[in-house]
Amino acid sequence: MTDTVTVEPGYVFDNHNENAHDQHRFLAAAYDPLTTRRLAETGVGPGWRCLEVGAGGGGVAHWLARRVAPGGGVIATDVKPDHIAPAEGLEVWRHDVTRDPLPEAAFDLVHSRLVLLHLPERVEVLDRLVRALKPGGVLQLDEFDITYGPSLLMPDPEARELYEEFLAAKIGLMTRAGADPAWGRNAGEAMRRAGLVDVDPRPYVESWDADSPGVHLISHHTRHLRDAFVREGMTDERLARVRDLLADPGFRACSCVIYSVQGRRPE
Repeated sequence: MTDTVTVEPGYVFDNHNENAHDQHRFLAAAYDPLTTRRLAETGVGPGWRCLEVGAGGGGVAHWLARRVAPGGGVIATDVKPDHIAPAEGLEVWRHDVTRDPLPEAAFDLVHSRLVLLHLPERVEVLDRLVRALKPGGVLQLDEFDITYGPSLLMPDPEARELYEEFLAAKIGLMTRAGADPAWGRNAGEAMRRAGLVDVDPRPYVESWDADSPGVHLISHHTRHLRDAFVREGMTDERLARVRDLLADPGFRACSCVIYSVQGRRPE
């Protein structure tokens, strides 16, 4: 009989972990271009009031602060906002979006990336973000579906098996922590149910090799989430082999899907 491991729900990527800085750096390299390109489509510009929820390292919040100057402003929130550098037009809040209030009907644009998928209270949080929008304001959620991301070419059959074991373990550890690994595919429908209109979910995938920023990110997860992977049954030796595989010139895989979803609060 297998012992059951109980893990308290919560965000698995602790901002006070010694690996947090690299997590933010790799995440920005992999996904800031997509996020900011999509945000630019909203027309965000001078004078806009913006809210960035779960700002992490602050890269997107800084980009927004530059876009809305002069006359605009950005509030960047995080439960542990220590990694967000100060900038003109940027206000940083220590804030737990699952329980701390937000001003209502206050923002032209609200953005959150890879936050709601980790929160068991994601639907309640979504409703709170919608209420924070001004009439006509836009919400953008960028969220993963990590249940999709097949291997394409591997050095050998054992490498394919190892990669699939790694992906399954990651889904398992996130599920134990209260995340929904497939949330991205459902975010658009959830936004429509929350009352938004003109909901536009766009999926993005790319081909990964050893030099891809997304591969650097998931390789880093073998260190950042080491304890959680071990609870899922992976050993340090197996995790080291995963890192070697991800650095192998013969590695090719499809990325997981990231859905960038926009919706507008009715006038």
